[in-house]
This record gives sequence, structure tokens and C-alpha cells, in this order.
Amino acid sequence: MKLDISRFGSVTDLVSGEVWRGDDIVDAAAARRELYDDADIGAGCRVVVAYGGSPGFFADLCAIWTAGACAVCVDPALTAGELSNIARFTDAAAVIAGPSADTSALDPATRVLDPLVRAARAASPGSTRSRARDQDPALILFTSGATGDPKGVVLTFGALAARIALNHAHLPTEVLRRSLCPLPMHFGHGLIGNALTPLLGGGDLFVLTDAGLRGAAGLGATISEHGITFMSSTPALWRIVLKASAPPRPVLKRIGVGSAPVSPALIRSIIEWAGTDDVWNMYGMTETANWVAGCSARNRPPQDGLVGTMWGGDAAVRLEDGSIVPRGAGEIVIRTPSMMAGYYRRDDLTAQAFSGEWYRTGDRGEVGDDGSIRLTGRIKDEINRAGAKVAPEEIDRLLETHADVAAACAFAIPDDVAGEIVGVAIEPAPGAATDLAALEAWCRARIRKTCVPDRWYIIPALPRTDRGKLNRHAVRAICLKT
Repeated sequence: MKLDISRFGSVTDLVSGEVWRGDDIVDAAAARRELYDDADIGAGCRVVVAYGGSPGFFADLCAIWTAGACAVCVDPALTAGELSNIARFTDAAAVIAGPSADTSALDPATRVLDPLVRAARAASPGSTRSRARDQDPALILFTSGATGDPKGVVLTFGALAARIALNHAHLPTEVLRRSLCPLPMHFGHGLIGNALTPLLGGGDLFVLTDAGLRGAAGLGATISEHGITFMSSTPALWRIVLKASAPPRPVLKRIGVGSAPVSPALIRSIIEWAGTDDVWNMYGMTETANWVAGCSARNRPPQDGLVGTMWGGDAAVRLEDGSIVPRGAGEIVIRTPSMMAGYYRRDDLTAQAFSGEWYRTGDRGEVGDDGSIRLTGRIKDEINRAGAKVAPEEIDRLLETHADVAAACAFAIPDDVAGEIVGVAIEPAPGAATDLAALEAWCRARIRKTCVPDRWYIIPALPRTDRGKLNRHAVRAICLKT
């Protein structure tokens, strides 16, 4: 296994104030591994981790990996039934439950462990050797289905190590020296990109995952106080930060933004707030162990959908006839050393996700002559309006440039004549008196007729997923009930 935990930097929990050095993490992991050895938990076993963000979380992760087992990182806010469903589906050998996890519905035979605490310094260093092989599962991250048929992405030790190595090739050590992670640990963007990448390069990590609005409002001060050199987050968090937080002193060397479409206007606002133009529009997904491409505003002016070139591996385009071409427009497909092994116990979904050796991202876009990827929308969310294809993200981005709109979410509405027509929900900007007729007229002046929404709705706060993305399915369901 190429994940060398002996190189771990320190972890600071900015909520509790707890600080563990790298050798504290290794020692605590060694103590937990002894328990796993006694319980015969090792290669082929899965341990559900229902907490995250603390130094003990990373020690637990290291203990699982050095035992050769697979960590199943889940949202601590899962209901009792959802947690039980995941534990049963993965046939978990143990569940590590944080203080907010509800374990009441777990099978009584399931071993439930408390999160790790700092261990006394061992007489000899903790073991960092692992029984794992590159092809063994290291992580399972669920992207949907906690209440029904779960959709769990399986990442092997080899894929995870490949992604970390490629990230290090594109993120210099000096950039990762002091990183801030404001994202949850059951989320690939937070765990792999913003936490493990700096830690496994010897960088110091500062974690701010449970501070909510107060943490966002104080983000500038936090960055200044701790001399943060790198952080990455979602557009949703940045919109809050830009409104709520004073800027930091100019210590940030690089910023990543991803997990949802990022407008050029938002990137420019982040640049002004942070005092650095090295702001990257990052592209990746859980299935590829997070980031696979990126584009810095320092190198190219921000453009809608431009996510740059691959960080290892290849991008191509799948045409409607199923053929794969290296350049052009169509569905973006990817092959990378960090590709998932598949969806856990869902061979049907795994087969649908690939076209030969190429992973089908579900993103519509273009690959240019220089290999740059430009995204134009999601195929699965595409609206078919009498044969005209409409990307809802295009409508979202346009409306979000209007001063009276905080967020927008377009979706398909069934129609007897056109097949589908366009609906849109508006989250008004604070204090705005939203005039839907005026918004429609404004839209008609700026976008082609087929994309102008037919039905308009106002929702005070658009529902989002726990990853900060607009929950298009939930928005549509709310609107169609009205």
C-alpha cells in the first residue's frame, strides 16, 4: 500500500481546539489496530465510520487501513434506519459512532465502537505497516440511496494512492503546508482533496466542519490567524462567506472551488476577497477519487464551464452513436489511474457507468484541441422541449447573475404537447421584491426562446444536498405540488 501514514502532518480541530501531531495519530491508530487484530477485522472487512473531522477520525481511518480493511465513511446525520441500512448492506464488521450518530436501529450483534481518543505515547512507534494490496478496497463513499438501494463508490488503495500522488504533482508542498478543510469527511472533495492530500504530503490540516454560519462568518479571521495557505470548498459555501466574512490578510496561496458549477463572477469575487488570483475551478467526482482536472484564473480568464486539463489520465467525448472521439462535443468520458473499482454490490449500475474502459461522467461538454474540458450541462438533467435540448444549469447560471436572485434551479415539467417544458424556482436575494414577470422579460432578452422558463416559482430557501449542491429532484417535487 502506497498510503504512507508515517508522513502525516498535524490535525487541528478548530471547533474543539484539539491538536494531534502526526505521531499522535499513528500511536492511536496502533492501539485501535490491536483491537481489530483481536477481533479478526482485516482484509475483506468493512468498518462504518459515522463521524468525521476530528483528529481521532484520521487515526481511526489509519487504523482501518493498516489493518487492511475498508473504511465506509458516512454522514453522521443519517437517521437510525439509514445507518442500519448501510451497516447491513456493507455487512459491516464494526460501526464507529460519533456523538451525533443514532445507533438505535443497528443489529444488536453489530460491534459499536467509540471514536478514538489520543493514546498515551507508546514505548515504541506505532506500526504503519498494512496488509492491504493495491487492488483491495480502501474506501466506500455513498452518493445516494441510504434509505433504499445504496449507491456506494468503491475506491481501492491503488486508486486512492494514485489520486493523492497526482494531486501532489499539481499542488506544490509549499501550497499544502497549512490547509483548511471546511467540508465533511463523508464527501470525497473534503476527505480526499482537502484533507488527505495535504496530510499525506506532511502538511498541517485545520478542520472546520461543524461550525455552520458562525464558522463561515469568521472564515477570514480563521485564515489570517492560522496562516492558511490552501483550502477548497463548494460554490454554496463561498456565496455565504463572501456575504458574511471580512477578507483575510493575504496568506492564501491557492484556492479550489468545485463539486458544482462555478460562475466566472463568483471566481472573480473570491479573488478579490482572498487576495490571490490562483483560484481554481476544479472538476472531479467521487467515482474518480475526487479531482481529475482544474483550471486557474491566474492562467486563463474564468469562463463558464471551463475546468481545464486532466490531472493525469485522459478525457474524451462519447457521441450519441456510442463512439468515443478524442476531441469535440458530447458526453465527457474519462479514464484515470484513480478510477473506482465499481459501485458496491451494484454490478448493474457499474455496467451502466462505463463505455468500455471509459467512465461516463453524465456531463455534457467539449474537449478542445489543447485537451481543455468545458462543461455545458448534465445529460441526466437535460430538458427535452419538443426535441430541443435545454441544459438547466445554463438557466441557473444566467438567473444567478440578476441582482434579485440568490439562487435558481431549473427543471423539466411534463407536457402533453412539447413532451417537457421548462420550470424554474427562484430563491430571492435578501431584501429583494422579486417580480417574476420582470425576470421573465429580462431572461427573454438574454437567452434563446427555447430556454426561457414557462413556469416560475419562488422558494425562500432552495433545498440542497449535504454536499452543498442544489437538490434539483427535491426542488422539482416541491414546485409540482403547488
